[in-house]
Amino acid sequence: MTIPDPIVRILTLARWAPSGDNCQPWKFEIINEKHVVVHGTDTREWCLYDFDGHASHIAHGALIETIRIAASAEKLTVSWKRRGDSAGTTAIYDIHFQPEPELSDDPLLPFIESRVVQRRMMKTTPLTEEQKRTLASAVAPDLEVVFFETGSDKSNIAKLLWRSAYVRLTCPEAYSVHREVIEWNARLSIDRIPEEAVGVDRLTARLMRWVMHSWKRVSFFNKFLFGTILPRIQLDVLPAIFCGTHALLKPKARLSSTDDYVTAGMSIQRFWLTVASQGLYLQPQMTPVIFRWYARHEKPFSALPEPMSVAKEISDRFEKLANIDKQDDLAFFCRLGESSPPRSRSLRKALGDLIIRS
Repeated sequence: MTIPDPIVRILTLARWAPSGDNCQPWKFEIINEKHVVVHGTDTREWCLYDFDGHASHIAHGALIETIRIAASAEKLTVSWKRRGDSAGTTAIYDIHFQPEPELSDDPLLPFIESRVVQRRMMKTTPLTEEQKRTLASAVAPDLEVVFFETGSDKSNIAKLLWRSAYVRLTCPEAYSVHREVIEWNARLSIDRIPEEAVGVDRLTARLMRWVMHSWKRVSFFNKFLFGTILPRIQLDVLPAIFCGTHALLKPKARLSSTDDYVTAGMSIQRFWLTVASQGLYLQPQMTPVIFRWYARHEKPFSALPEPMSVAKEISDRFEKLANIDKQDDLAFFCRLGESSPPRSRSLRKALGDLIIRS
């Protein structure tokens, strides 16, 4: 069938929704001009960062919210529902469109494509109170936004990320993910993270590229040549200190179902687009959230014993830092601030590659 022009325009914009490591875990099935089916997948079987598929569910939510915002330009409202029989590593969402002639463009519409990850150092200029109020009001009422902006906060977060990065760089299961998701010698990438966007200098990038040729090299380098030190400083410590603030999106109730994570993902996308609308940039800092989830649920994510032990330490540190209880769930953790635009970024697959054709 010929895809209706409004649906083409909506999905062309919606494909810019964020996803973990730019994996884009979705396909589109066009039923008619009022009904699109999103076939969501997850990466839990090969990616330890997709904790029980929830990172992908958050991405699905970001996609649905982006569809809703894009549809406003076509004077269409959006309703959605996940099919109850979709479970495991698949989640199917029915998206329905209804005409609304008086509907105005969503104010976040212009920022869908320009929203980008900034992994390099930012200015330390604090956010204004008005900016913080605007960002806090961007999320749904069931989410609380907590800002960490003092020098002490940033120092403690740098220490937290230092430990989290140790797990990330010494765990063989993480190595296999990093090897797949980075596109070396690239400034742009349609389905991965390009090397220039990783956030390290050229010399470190060249060294990382050589070391990551095999786990044997990584293990040797880490053990005898202090191989984690330089990447942790450049990717975690310095960015944690050089930013305007860190922000934690904390649910007021438990995230107990797939739909809870999808709904959280919708708020996360509105938050991120609102950051862009304020002339700011953002970098997700999800590894402490992810490792805390594994520790709380006592689910080992590595064949080695040390990563789980350090994850439990990270969990305790994070809870103390953020003043949260052990039973509290967390939706999103990030840093944000002013900076020049990144010259390198992830692109997206062509819409035609995301369409399921009968």
